[in-house]
Amino acid sequence: MAAAEDDDAAGPELPAGVRNYMTPRGFARMEAELRQLVREERPKIVDIVSWAAGNGDRSENGDYIYGKRRLREIDRRIRFLTKRLESAEIVDPTRQTRRDQVFFGATVTYLNARGAEMTVTIVGVDEADLDKGQVSWVSPIARALLKAREGDVVELRTPAGPEAIEVVAIRYGD
Repeated sequence: MAAAEDDDAAGPELPAGVRNYMTPRGFARMEAELRQLVREERPKIVDIVSWAAGNGDRSENGDYIYGKRRLREIDRRIRFLTKRLESAEIVDPTRQTRRDQVFFGATVTYLNARGAEMTVTIVGVDEADLDKGQVSWVSPIARALLKAREGDVVELRTPAGPEAIEVVAIRYGD
C-alpha cells in the first residue's frame, strides 16, 4: 500500500482546494487524541516490540509481529492528525454575529419533504458523526442549508432527486 493510501485510510478526505474548518471542540478532541497516541500508546507499544525483539526469532513472535503492525497504525494516525491539525482553521460558532442565517457551526432544525423534523449541526469534515446529528460542512445537507434563514425552503439534492426542506430554527453554541 502506498503512503498516500495509508494516510487516506486514517480519516475522511478533504475535498481539493477547501479549507479544513473545525470547531474548537473538534480541534481539542483531535489534539487530545494525538497527545494520547504520542505520550502513552506509542511508548507502550515500542516497549512491547523491544521486549519481543529480544526474545529471539522474530518471524514466529506474535508480540513482535502484531506490535510492529500496531506501531505502523499508530504512526499513520499520528501523521494524519498532525497534518489535519496543522491545516485546521478553527471557527467558533459562538462568535457568529449573523445568527439569523445558517453558517458553519449552526444547529439547524428543518422539516423534510415527509414533514419529519430533523436537527443537524454543521461541523468540520473530521468531526462529522451522523449518529450525533453532526454533518460535515461539505455534505449535501449542509450545502443546501448554508446561508438559509428561518422559514426558507431550500432544495436538497438526494440520489432519489431533489427534495424541498424547510428551515424551522437556527441556533449557535451549545
